[in-house]
Amino acid sequence: MRKFRTYLIAILSMLVYQAGQAQDQPAIKTLSDKQKGIVQMAAFTAKGDLEKLKVAINKSLDAGMTINECKEVFLHTYAYCGFPRSIQGLNTLIAALDERKAKGINDNVGREATPVNDTSKYETGWKNLARLGGRSTDGPIEKPTSGYGAFSPEIDRFLKEHLFADLFSRDLLTYAERELTTISVLIALGKGVEPMLSSHLGLTLKQGISKNQIEEVCALIEKSVSKADADAARKVFSEMSSR
Repeated sequence: MRKFRTYLIAILSMLVYQAGQAQDQPAIKTLSDKQKGIVQMAAFTAKGDLEKLKVAINKSLDAGMTINECKEVFLHTYAYCGFPRSIQGLNTLIAALDERKAKGINDNVGREATPVNDTSKYETGWKNLARLGGRSTDGPIEKPTSGYGAFSPEIDRFLKEHLFADLFSRDLLTYAERELTTISVLIALGKGVEPMLSSHLGLTLKQGISKNQIEEVCALIEKSVSKADADAARKVFSEMSSR
């Protein structure tokens, strides 16, 4: 009886220790179904794979994304892969919705984006970009003094006033969801955009997306889009993380 009691105490002690260990370890963040949908819709749009895109759209709608949220993903992609791909994405969404409606599926349209009233778009865009990077928005607006922004003030203005003001001010997607959209497009575009991908991977981390979730993005793209593109993205992410 004494041996049994000693054995039972040892087992209970081990279970309590393991429970304590589990509590001490932070929970691993994984992508939600909505985030997975955003990744795949953005990547397939950039690739122009409309058949797989339609499958991803259906999965996203089934997971509870609204029509307007899906539209917003395609709207955001145009800033990184152009109007032709974005418009084809929207056309694929229209076709998917028509097919679903014919089957008696009535998807939730969802709310519209809150209207943005801007008197100074450049300032708004500069501040949005600063917030993305975790920088203070106090003080004077800084304009580029070197690089492409100084060489072409026009494109700097387009980036600040349109991309970071017009698009990032729209509240149908969070900053984190917009950055997931962005890195998914850039990964799918492949070679030649590594500096932009590195920059946006850093911004994605600053929005609360974990390293594990970025690795999950790469795994999703490897499985459904391109292993070569996913491996290239992993290399960029590794180099960025080691700096």
